Amino acid sequence: MKNIVLLVGLLSLVGCKQLDLLKTNNAAETNKQPVKNEFLATEIDPNEDIFYYDVALPEAYVNQLQNPELTKPVFGNIWQRIQSQLTFDIPNNRRIAIQKSWYARHPDYLERVAKRAEPFLYLIVEEIEKRGLPMELVLLPIVESAFDPFAYSHGSASGLWQFVPDTGERFGLKQNWWYDGRRDVLAATHAALDYLTFLNKEFDGDWLHALAAYNSGEGRVARAIKKNYKNGENVDYWSLELPRETDAYVPKLLALADIMRRPHDFKMRMYPIANVSVLEQVNAPSQIDLAKAAKLADMDVNELHALNPGYNRWATAPDGPHTFLLPIEKAEAFNNAIKNIEPKALVAWQRYKIKSGDSLGKIAKQHNVTIESIRTANNLKGNMIRVGKHLLIPVAAKSEDSYDFTVDQRLAKTQTNDQGKAKAEHIVKSGDTFWDISRKHKVNVRELAKWNNMAPGDPIFPGQKLVVWKTAPSDNQLLGEAPTVKKVKYKVRSGDSLARIANKFNVTISDIENWNKLSRKNYLQPGQLLQLYVDVTRI
Repeated sequence: MKNIVLLVGLLSLVGCKQLDLLKTNNAAETNKQPVKNEFLATEIDPNEDIFYYDVALPEAYVNQLQNPELTKPVFGNIWQRIQSQLTFDIPNNRRIAIQKSWYARHPDYLERVAKRAEPFLYLIVEEIEKRGLPMELVLLPIVESAFDPFAYSHGSASGLWQFVPDTGERFGLKQNWWYDGRRDVLAATHAALDYLTFLNKEFDGDWLHALAAYNSGEGRVARAIKKNYKNGENVDYWSLELPRETDAYVPKLLALADIMRRPHDFKMRMYPIANVSVLEQVNAPSQIDLAKAAKLADMDVNELHALNPGYNRWATAPDGPHTFLLPIEKAEAFNNAIKNIEPKALVAWQRYKIKSGDSLGKIAKQHNVTIESIRTANNLKGNMIRVGKHLLIPVAAKSEDSYDFTVDQRLAKTQTNDQGKAKAEHIVKSGDTFWDISRKHKVNVRELAKWNNMAPGDPIFPGQKLVVWKTAPSDNQLLGEAPTVKKVKYKVRSGDSLARIANKFNVTISDIENWNKLSRKNYLQPGQLLQLYVDVTRI
C-alpha cells in the first residue's frame, strides 16, 4: 500500500470552493528526470502518479487513485490527461493565430469556462477514450457553448453541444415540455459523439471536414467540397468556401488544442481540475419532484438541478427519463433512501374537483402541468371529463420560484436582467412576428429574441409577454415639436399607485415605468420623485 501524504487543496463541485491540485509522495522507483508540469508551473516527477488533497475525500475517490490494476499513466490533473492525447496537426496560419491571440489575451475567460466544465469534464474524457476518438473533441463544448449547459443560440441550438431540435431528435435526444435531452450533459455527450463519428465516416475520415459539418451541416460542407472539386481546386477544409462562422469555428478548436498542448508558450496557467470521477448516475423508479430528489440526496434543489440541466420543470417527465447525475458521496444516500419510498410519494398531488366550464387544457394551464401528465395520473384516454368528478394533479413540492433553473424561472431572470436601457413590455397579438415587433420598437431582432430567452425563428403565441429594452429617449425627443408636452416632476403621495398617477396625467403605466426605470412590482414610496412627460391639453 502506498504511503500518501495529504497536502493542501480542495475538491470542487458546482457551488463549492476552488480545487488546488498538489502532488503526493510516491514510493515508486525514480529513474527519470523531473519534468515541468506546464499547467501548474511546478516540478513534477514523472514517477509520482498520484495527486491528493488535504480534505477527507469519499472512499470512491481514493480508490480511483490507488487502484493497483491501473496499467496506463495516472494524471492528477485532467488537463495533463487531455494534453497527453492531443494528436491533431496544427497549421501555422493567420486564422488560427487570430484565435490563439484572443484566448491568450483572455485567460479569465478560459478559467470561467474550466470552472463550468469541472463537474462534467471527466465523464466526457472517459467517453471519448472509450470510443477511441480524438481527444481534441473534449474542447468542442468550449467553442460551442463555453461549457454552459443552459446556453441557447440564435439558431435554436441548446446545451453544451449546441444541438438544434431536428438534429437532437435525429440522434435520440427527447425534447418535450418536461425535459430537453439537448441540455442533459450525459445524453447530449453520447449523441454528440455519435454525430461526430457519423460525420467523420461521411467525410472519409477527415476530422476538419467533420467538425465544419457539425457546425454548419453536412450538406453545406459536401456542396462546398463538390464545388471545389468541379473547379479543380483543393478540397481541404482551408480551401472551402463556408459561412463566416464556420470559417472561425475549426480554427477556434485548433487554437485551443495548441494552447492546451504547450500553454507555457502562451504564458497560460490552466485552472486545475482533479482527474477523478466526481459524479455518478442514479435512477428513480418513476416521475419525481426535483426538490424530493434533492432531499433524498441531502442536497439543495438548485445544486441538483445545475448538475441535471435537462429538466425543464420542477419534476422529471411522467414517462422519463428519471435519472440524475449526483456527487459520488451523495449517490449512495439517494439509492438507499429511494428503495423505501412508494413511487406515488415521489410527486405531490392535489385533488381537484371538476367545475362547469373546465377542460383538461384549462386545468393543466391553471396548475402549470401538461394535459398528458393529467391523463397519465388519472388513467384517461381522451379529453372527456365530468363535472363533479375529481382529478389528481401533480404539483410542485415547493413554490415554483424555489426552482431557479426551470424554463419559467430562467426566462423571468432573463427578462428582469437590467440591460441599462428603458424596459417596455409587448403582449403578442395574433399575426405578430419577431420581425414586426422589432420594427415597431426599433430594436434588433436577434437582441429582442435574446432578451426573452428565445431565437428569432422560435414560434411566438398570442398573449405571450415579451420584454423590450430600448435606449431611453432624451428630453428633447420626448418633448418633440409639440409645445403642449411638458416635463413634470411629481412627488408621490401616500396612497398613490402607478395606475392612479397614470390616470391623473393621462399617460400609461408603461410610460411611467420607462421614464423612471421602474417596475409595477415595486411599491412606490411617499416623497419619491417621478419624472413625467405630460400633454397639458389632455389633463
